[in-house]
Amino acid sequence: MPANNLSKIIEEAVKSAKERKFKESIELAINMREVDLSDPKNRVNEEIALPKGRGREIKIAVFGSEEMKVKARNSADYVFGAEDISKFQENKKDFKKIVNNVDYFVAESNLMAGIGKSLGQVLGPRGKIPRPIPPGQDPTQIITTLKRTVRARSKDKKTFHVPVGTKDMPASDVAENITAVMKRITGKLEKGMNNIDSMYVKTTMGKAIRIQSGDIQ
Repeated sequence: MPANNLSKIIEEAVKSAKERKFKESIELAINMREVDLSDPKNRVNEEIALPKGRGREIKIAVFGSEEMKVKARNSADYVFGAEDISKFQENKKDFKKIVNNVDYFVAESNLMAGIGKSLGQVLGPRGKIPRPIPPGQDPTQIITTLKRTVRARSKDKKTFHVPVGTKDMPASDVAENITAVMKRITGKLEKGMNNIDSMYVKTTMGKAIRIQSGDIQ
């Protein structure tokens, strides 16, 4: 079955990689064809929740009212209030350190304008503009989803990489993640899998092993 073939390819990529002093990620490299990426509408820019998770800790920060801060305390890694927006604006150096350590931001929708005006120059170029949620809403569910979410962004390049797990995850879990990523990406392309020239799986610093389209369920 295709799933078994994909798991074997992932196992080969992991076994061929040298041992490192850090936990390597597993990446999916995708090469597209017959896609005009000079038109931004044709570029891949997706956030995909991996069914088996990222395999590593994902840090989430929340900007919210006192009510939301209480709700977010048990699920978010950082919790900030409206008063912190002006504080970070005055001390961009400290804020940049936080931004570099946070994967995703969430904010109450009524704070978004202030965040954009005061902190957009730091957040925007890093692709970390907060996800808005209604005032008072419990952010736990969106935080839980973001902790297993990856970005797939081609920009104007036909080759791009998507993290799909870590070296210590079961190959079958990584295979399920890859299948979910490819289903989402091909679903956005005009010709589906026919717009995919080739796919490879590799650890962060390891050898790339090719995946055939038939290996994807």
